[in-house]
Amino acid sequence: MPECTGSTLHNDGMTEQSKSLSSTAFATLLLIAFMMGANHVAARLAFNSGADVLTAITFRSLCTAFVIGVIVWQQGVSLGLTGQQKRFLPLIGLLIGVQSFCLYSAVARLPVALALLAFNTYPLTTALWARLLYRQETPIAVKRAVPIILIGLALALDVLGAASGLGVEAHWGEIGVGVAFALGASLSFGLALVLTQFETPGLDGRVRTFFTLAIVGGLALISVGVGDGFQLPRTVVGWWGLALLTLLYGTAFTLMFTLLPKLGVVGYAAVMNVEPVFALVLAWGVLGQAIAGMQLVGALMVVSAVVWLGLRKG
Repeated sequence: MPECTGSTLHNDGMTEQSKSLSSTAFATLLLIAFMMGANHVAARLAFNSGADVLTAITFRSLCTAFVIGVIVWQQGVSLGLTGQQKRFLPLIGLLIGVQSFCLYSAVARLPVALALLAFNTYPLTTALWARLLYRQETPIAVKRAVPIILIGLALALDVLGAASGLGVEAHWGEIGVGVAFALGASLSFGLALVLTQFETPGLDGRVRTFFTLAIVGGLALISVGVGDGFQLPRTVVGWWGLALLTLLYGTAFTLMFTLLPKLGVVGYAAVMNVEPVFALVLAWGVLGQAIAGMQLVGALMVVSAVVWLGLRKG
């Protein structure tokens, strides 16, 4: 799931473990995954038409922060923060900003589904950061999932260049920078999740999301201001892409914090990690992006392993 999403936000505001998942709840989870996947396809349309990453992040983050702020206000949620939360929220916001920039940069360079698959290694980077910073033992389930995710990712990325027919050197010359951005997004997101868990416990997810997206949007806006200004789409299709990425992202977050808590989906939010599958289908239909059969097998391996990690009990 992506940016500023993932397990750290999916479970916030929902305090009771659901024993079963209703068809309505399951459909809502899939709808959110669809919108998140579609958001990245829409972003690629905007990028292909001249918009840049910082412009997209600014529009998306500030608009969504406004929507979440309205939700916080309507629901009477306190914006009060402890001293520790005040110290770490800016760092978490910065990390999510880096993650957002890296992931959109990957989406601009790679087939959308492959960018999301490489980013979906974040359960592994999360476990790595938790081990390095807090000496937390890596769960057995994560250790078991590591080879599946890595083999699946190797197949999906066609690391030997067999599916592309280009060979190793030429193939990585095409995808190397994009893959590096996607893995950078995974590393920064994993660190943000770990700091969220250990340094801001008890902070309401709506409040954390509001502050985080406001920080991300503010940093992006400052970067735009000191750079070359907004790089806007040059075509109608590009403007549709920019509008849709903002609308889809904001709507997904709105559903996450209004409808999902009423449906009892705690423990099942990992269903939303099928996002790359939706992105794969949408990118094929909208952008004409296709991947080989071997890459599809790898994609399914990664998605299955990540969803299994999220759904496991204990």
